Amino acid sequence: MYRVKEAFYTLQGEGAQAGRAAVFCRFSKCNLWTGREKDRATAVCNFCDTDFVGTDGQNGGRFETAEALARHIRNLWPEAPGKPYVVCTGGEPLLQLDAPLIEALHREGFEVGVETNGTLPAPEGIDWLCVSPKADAPVVLEACDELKLVYPQSLAMPERFLGIRASHYFLSPMASPSIPETAVDEIKQSNTRRATDYCLAHPQWRLTLQMHKIIGID
Repeated sequence: MYRVKEAFYTLQGEGAQAGRAAVFCRFSKCNLWTGREKDRATAVCNFCDTDFVGTDGQNGGRFETAEALARHIRNLWPEAPGKPYVVCTGGEPLLQLDAPLIEALHREGFEVGVETNGTLPAPEGIDWLCVSPKADAPVVLEACDELKLVYPQSLAMPERFLGIRASHYFLSPMASPSIPETAVDEIKQSNTRRATDYCLAHPQWRLTLQMHKIIGID
C-alpha cells in the first residue's frame, strides 16, 4: 500500500526544473523526523516546514497498487499539450517509491522526478533525481541530477557534499518553520543574504528560491 499525504497540480518552485508544470505527489512519513512538533527538538532534520503526517491532505489517500496511484496522479494532469511530469516528494519518498510505481507512472506517460534526502538507495527508472541532504544524516547516493542544500546547516555545509556528482548545485535559504508564510521571516531574509554571498564566492553553487511561495501557489 502507498500512503500519500497530498497530490496536486502546480508549478515546480525550486531548482533546475523551476517553473515547469508538475503533479506533486507528497508521500507520508520521513526517516529523519516524525512530522510531529513534540519530536522536532530531537529530530535529525528539525527545520522542516512541511506537513507530511497522515493521508488527509488534498487528493491524499491510501492506494493498494502502483497502478491505482499512477491513475490517480494521471487524473490530476490536464488534457493539454506538454510532457506529463510528476515530482515524488515527502516526507521521504524513497520509503515508499519503488520500481513498480515508477513503471506504472511511465506507462501513464509521466517523467518521474524525485526529491529525496539521499539516505536511502534509489530504485532504477527515475528520470530526474534531486538530493537534499539534511544535518548529519549519512548520504548513500553518490550521483544525482541536482543537489539542493538548505543553507545554512552547521552540520551540513556545502563543502561536505562536493563528492556527490551532480549536474547542478543549489543553495536554498533556510526559513523559520515557526513563522507563517504571510509574515516577514527575518531569519530567511538573513539566510538569503548569506546564501547569496556564498554563491558569489563559490560559483559552482547557484541560488534557488521558493518561487511557489513567492507567487502564492501550492
